[in-house]
Amino acid sequence: MEISEDSLFLSVKEIINQSRERVFRMANSTLLISYWKIGQLIVEDEQKGNERAEYGKFVLKNLSKKLTFEFGKGFDESNLRNMRSFFNAFPKCDALRHELTWTHYRLLLKIDNPNKINYYIEESIQNNWSSRDLKRQINSLAYERVLVHKKSSTENIQSVLRDPYIFEFLGLKTDEKISEKEIETAIIDHIQKFLLEFGKGFAFVTRQQHISTDTSDFYIDLVFYNYILKCFVIIDLKTGELSHQDIGQIDMYVRMYDDLKRNEGDNPTIGILLCSEKDETIVKYSVLNDKNNLFASKYLLYLPKEEELKQIIDQDRIRFELDKENNN
Repeated sequence: MEISEDSLFLSVKEIINQSRERVFRMANSTLLISYWKIGQLIVEDEQKGNERAEYGKFVLKNLSKKLTFEFGKGFDESNLRNMRSFFNAFPKCDALRHELTWTHYRLLLKIDNPNKINYYIEESIQNNWSSRDLKRQINSLAYERVLVHKKSSTENIQSVLRDPYIFEFLGLKTDEKISEKEIETAIIDHIQKFLLEFGKGFAFVTRQQHISTDTSDFYIDLVFYNYILKCFVIIDLKTGELSHQDIGQIDMYVRMYDDLKRNEGDNPTIGILLCSEKDETIVKYSVLNDKNNLFASKYLLYLPKEEELKQIIDQDRIRFELDKENNN
């Protein structure tokens, strides 16, 4: 059987790419184990010193000079301290996740909460985050913005959604009036970054989906499918203050989508109002407070400073917990 030139090229290309990937994975695993073992030796050696802090500082300085002279870059005092911290933070070598790089781990070492570390490890692996992606998620307090951190192996919508969402990557100016259509278009233009921010398991389906009834035509801004939750997720974009009419509309869209578009085997459709301003009073006294498939999440078109973002998150979480208590 004769093989075409293009087919031969693609086959050879695939072999080369697979080989390079295997080499990279092997080299990465070897590097992680080496740095972990170096960190272990440093810690064990320091523990023999009488004045640990001064002793450790002296040892690292001299060790760095000798290693740099012998092997070149990569063994400055800062990196040796990272290796020491690496061993202390992850004392079981067999538990290291070799899908992550040394750069990933260096970012994780800056976090002092084990739950946060585990969250970012799992999310990085499941979503194939690069080290740059991980840095952005940490800096934007992704862990804190998740509505509810699951306490079981079963995923639910609260463990997937965030509030607020941060869309600084859309490149829209915050000092100008922006229409819902402009935001929608910007999301489509940056769909990969949007999916990264929106959470795990989402796949884009369509925009402005037409739904027709006997008497009317409707257009849903954005439609996604979440393969973890096994359901459609429809999004209605809103600028300005959230109204009861907006909430009634998303409720109607969800009912219509379940009736006209939902497939056999799909879980009930979820509706999300993405709004620039969220009035908690309206949310509390509407169907949003009664249903577990309708949500309103605020979005920001800029990345706030950490303190401002923490304040926004804390205010939302207090309201969220109070609403949960009132509903129980």
